[in-house]
Amino acid sequence: MSFPLPFSLAAPAPAAPPHTGGLLLLIDGTPGLLTVAALGMALLLFLIIKVRLQPFVALLAVSIAVGLLAGLSVTELFGTVQRSDAVSTVESGMGGILGHVAIIIGLGTMLGAILEVSGGAEVLAARLLALFGERRAPLAMGLTGLLFGIPVFFDVGIFVLAPLVYAAAKRSGKSVLLYCLPLLAGLSMTHAFLPPHPGPVAAAGLLHVQLGWVVLMGIVCGLPAVLAAWAYAAWAGKRIFVPVPQDMAEAAEEAKRAVAAEQRAQGVTPRETPVPLATVLTIIGTPLLLILAATFSSIALDPSPTRSVLEFFGNPFVALTLALLLAYYLLGIRRGWSRKSLEAVSTASLKPVGNILLVVGAGGIFGAVLKAGGVAQALSDTFHGVGLPVIVLAYLIALVLRVAQGSATVAIVTTAGIVAPLLAEGRHSQAFAALVIMAISAGSIFASHVNDGGFWMVAKYFGISERDTLRSWTVLESVLSLAGFAVAAVAGVFVS
Repeated sequence: MSFPLPFSLAAPAPAAPPHTGGLLLLIDGTPGLLTVAALGMALLLFLIIKVRLQPFVALLAVSIAVGLLAGLSVTELFGTVQRSDAVSTVESGMGGILGHVAIIIGLGTMLGAILEVSGGAEVLAARLLALFGERRAPLAMGLTGLLFGIPVFFDVGIFVLAPLVYAAAKRSGKSVLLYCLPLLAGLSMTHAFLPPHPGPVAAAGLLHVQLGWVVLMGIVCGLPAVLAAWAYAAWAGKRIFVPVPQDMAEAAEEAKRAVAAEQRAQGVTPRETPVPLATVLTIIGTPLLLILAATFSSIALDPSPTRSVLEFFGNPFVALTLALLLAYYLLGIRRGWSRKSLEAVSTASLKPVGNILLVVGAGGIFGAVLKAGGVAQALSDTFHGVGLPVIVLAYLIALVLRVAQGSATVAIVTTAGIVAPLLAEGRHSQAFAALVIMAISAGSIFASHVNDGGFWMVAKYFGISERDTLRSWTVLESVLSLAGFAVAAVAGVFVS
């Protein structure tokens, strides 16, 4: 059964029919198209791993190559100046996904920046540490990562919260791993499973899934996964001793002073009183609750003014805009910030987003080319013949891509393009499609190792040797991945 929902992240599919003839005699029918798919994936991995080509450029190049080999004409791929009505697969693929994803990622990024600069993370961690006490400080750090990780990127969360880990480890004299691993588990879970982070938002757009269902299934799958990761973190933190990295602790304090000086130069003069915890939680929770309310109203309520109001405020664009305006006022203007300072912080936060959006857009092109050229249908037919459930296939494809080339975003957008026709054919519900996204997200974080930038960020910030990072962080990510997938797979048995 499929639930009609009010807001869609669906990217319009190109109108071009599938092709079975190609540029080469080899490319004919399903075997030839499967050959194209295999060659395309091999080329993608080669360009990223060996050539060290930027993932956006690699995805774009592979998309064009796959389209030509699958039989798409130059006009179908790029359109033409002479025929204004010609459908460009490249433009429709990229524009269709970014028209929705860019807005959500942009709003979420600015929201996270305001929470970061205002000191919301420090308040959250301090209150939780006071609440749980020194003995349960690892749990407090884990909850801090879980809550603060909702609106901020993984690397930003590490940068902001690492000094708190140093302080807790220094006071207790215990291993840094005991405090950083729960924090990293919380940050990683939200980054992989929950909007407005790029991975789940991009997958929602590529698989035509309502964002409310992604939020709901992200909570259902993510919470058990992070509990399993916390259990491993407690075990590893007691068995692998890593001292506090003095150089990084000093660098963090210096960076904190530099940020404060930059804020003063921009005219940011916040009050000395800390941000109220309730304010931080309200701003973080507002968009999630509004989106979930809209999702449930579309199922439980008949058309009515009340349902219309809930659907309006629960639109992801509206919900995130309201949360951002709340943050501007409660954390900024009411605490002494000038409008110029708010603009400066928001603008600066968007600079790192460009690369993410380009990779997501290239993933949209890849998916559109697979569909227009008939490659996606050939893959769909083959996967149906294998007999594995689509959730298992989605997880395994994302896992292989992740381990091979390191980028979670590339793994997500590539896998989503491959499995999209499987969902379209099966007439699955939005709930089941959201669980497939959870499987893809879980696969995209498996076994972070030396080809992943996150591996080196964790090792650097917390002073962990490469060997101990493999024993701790890599295993932690694998536990998080396997547990999240297990919940998604079990839930998928009951949801179709």
